[in-house]
Amino acid sequence: MNTSQTTSRWLMRLGILLFFLALLTGLLLAGLSNPRMGSASHVAGMIAGTFLVVLGLILPKLRFSRAITIVVFWLAIYGSYVAWATRLAAAVWGAGSSLMPISGLGKTGTPFQEGIIMFGAMSLALVMIVMCILVFWGLRGTDESRSKDAS
Repeated sequence: MNTSQTTSRWLMRLGILLFFLALLTGLLLAGLSNPRMGSASHVAGMIAGTFLVVLGLILPKLRFSRAITIVVFWLAIYGSYVAWATRLAAAVWGAGSSLMPISGLGKTGTPFQEGIIMFGAMSLALVMIVMCILVFWGLRGTDESRSKDAS
């Protein structure tokens, strides 16, 4: 298996794992300090897990060097898991309303907790924007031009 195929398979595995973790999050909603934020974590994890699987499926079609493939892999993993984990932490702590007022329901945590949530949310947004730009760039050309590049 080449690097692209191995990376693709890992993206799909980690996507299914995140999807599973999001399902478990949905089962725990009633026990969280803020079930509404827990629901946001559940949905974010389901979407992000599905996204990782789709990215794994299209990765072999992207026109990337080995180095860019690895960068995209880690950006996607970081952004997807942090999207789920940040919201889950906010749900457990009963925090996060300064950044996510609808899901936060006015609940505010300690300055440290709010700082963790803020860092997670801001860093995942930046990471996912960069990753999406790279993936869009990797989709340039046509399949025919990719096969010519490979030969």
